[in-house]
Amino acid sequence: MSFSIDRQTMDELNLLGKFRQGSVYHLFNHVKTRGGERLLDEMFRTPLQDAAAINQRSSIFRFFQEARLSFPMDVAQLNIMREYLDGGASKNAVTVLAGTYLMKVLSSLTRDERYRKIVQGLQATIVTLNKCYAIILLLEPMGGPFAERVQSAKAILNEPELEKLRNTDIYKDLPVSTLAHYEHLLKGRLSQKLEAILDFIYELDLNIAISSVAAAKGFTYANALPKEKNIFSAKELRHPCIDKGVGNDLLMKEHSNVIFLTGANMAGKSTLMKSVGIGMYLAHMGFPIAASSMEFSVREGLYSSINVADNISLGYSHFYAEVVRVKQAAEAAASGKRLLLMFDELFKGTNVKDAFDGTLAVTEAFAEYEDCIFIVSTHIIEVGEALKDTPNIQFVFMPTVMEGSKPRYTYRLQQGITEDRQGMMIIRNEGILEIINQ
Repeated sequence: MSFSIDRQTMDELNLLGKFRQGSVYHLFNHVKTRGGERLLDEMFRTPLQDAAAINQRSSIFRFFQEARLSFPMDVAQLNIMREYLDGGASKNAVTVLAGTYLMKVLSSLTRDERYRKIVQGLQATIVTLNKCYAIILLLEPMGGPFAERVQSAKAILNEPELEKLRNTDIYKDLPVSTLAHYEHLLKGRLSQKLEAILDFIYELDLNIAISSVAAAKGFTYANALPKEKNIFSAKELRHPCIDKGVGNDLLMKEHSNVIFLTGANMAGKSTLMKSVGIGMYLAHMGFPIAASSMEFSVREGLYSSINVADNISLGYSHFYAEVVRVKQAAEAAASGKRLLLMFDELFKGTNVKDAFDGTLAVTEAFAEYEDCIFIVSTHIIEVGEALKDTPNIQFVFMPTVMEGSKPRYTYRLQQGITEDRQGMMIIRNEGILEIINQ
């Protein structure tokens, strides 16, 4: 089964977006090859759901981070090799030889570029294979979780025909017969093995890029646990796309699987929830996360309701859009899946009395699903008081510190329910009433 996440959650957490500044994808997109980027796309769209597979992938990233390698390939030569291999060739060696001779004749009589491209393509292939072999020899003594892939690539490059090709002097004119031989061999019988080498190079690109981001940002790697344990524990968890972001400690587990989060507007509730969602998603990818440590039970999906908007095309008001979103979440939880579900400021599109009643009823109902973990935030602090007898809910808040008449936000979680009520003070500070009265 695939990891369940919908478009709204992806957008709220700003996970995807190759060219979108501030997206999580953009943060990690430091690959240098098209194949590396294809792997990055695939990993972002298909998080893992097996704890062993997650830990194996993160161990590979950690290995490359400790090795501190730079991507050794010449990307221009790699692209020429890719184009050369994609050109295709006849399955008949005699036909290939005749065609190569004809292209050489045409290159001297006309401006036909095909023969020159064959020469350049073979030269680029030799250069790329030799660079690949050099990094294999560097990686081989290190062992580690990538050792099997290293040995597999080395075995291919040590095959007699490819070893002979690697030892070819690219600065000497190659006979037409040699060009035709490799044209037929590399694009025919050995094509799948060369594809395997290119895949190995793309993996190198991805592993080096992701581990370099982790090293530069001070990220770490989460430890995945079987889904039955129902644990989420993080130390100094922060938003990965915010430089010098404030970290917080969180712990959710069986019989304490609901966080009820209060705090004033701008205190950091939404950012905290996004930090949790992004951290959980990256952890399922085996990617580095913005925390000092983290362990988690594998989830089957992630669902958020943070920035719900009205839907004009469907005739939905803001409040009704919120109701629809909560219904979708309820259906997901009732399906029996082990999920992370997050709700920011439930029912803010209606009056305070209905928002109070709705937030209270929904939070109590969700708390009964102990196979899921929940974060519910609100600034209607009276709901928290009404929930105090619910045993598996923990209460935390984002504080506001008043310095004179100016609020300051620490973004550090504290235990309990906030007593901050600075709304009118902020309104007065902005001089709104004076403007109106004028």
